[in-house]
Amino acid sequence: MTYETPRVPAQRPADEGCALALDLRVEVWPGLTLAVPARLRYRSADPYAVFLDNHTDLATPITWVFARELLAAGLRGRAGLGCVRVHPGAGAHDGAVLITLTGDGGSVVLRAPADRVRAFLARTERLVPTGRERARLDLDGLLRRLRDGGAPSPGP
Repeated sequence: MTYETPRVPAQRPADEGCALALDLRVEVWPGLTLAVPARLRYRSADPYAVFLDNHTDLATPITWVFARELLAAGLRGRAGLGCVRVHPGAGAHDGAVLITLTGDGGSVVLRAPADRVRAFLARTERLVPTGRERARLDLDGLLRRLRDGGAPSPGP
């Protein structure tokens, strides 16, 4: 009797990621700010993107997706055009990073602690260093999903 070792197809490494729960601050009236429960997420399978979930206390959070590099650049100076803009706080907002989100209903400026955002970005760098993103993309899987009419999902 001959025993043949079964062939196992090559496996991609498990999707790695990290998340940061934080309360963003939004000024709704001069001198009146509210906390918005939020979460920053990063997945190595989608290495260029950062996911910002707002209102994580709701059944369905509001999720914005933008470039990880935009968030990093916004810690150093003004970055972004259009729907998402990021820049460091100054004056009363020193030590914060300001994220402006613009949609059909208007704009909102969210204030996050810059040190926590910086630490989150450092964690993403340990998963996928800047400049190494392309090596982590599953282009074949993306093309297959697009061909089959599906869209890539943001995942956990």
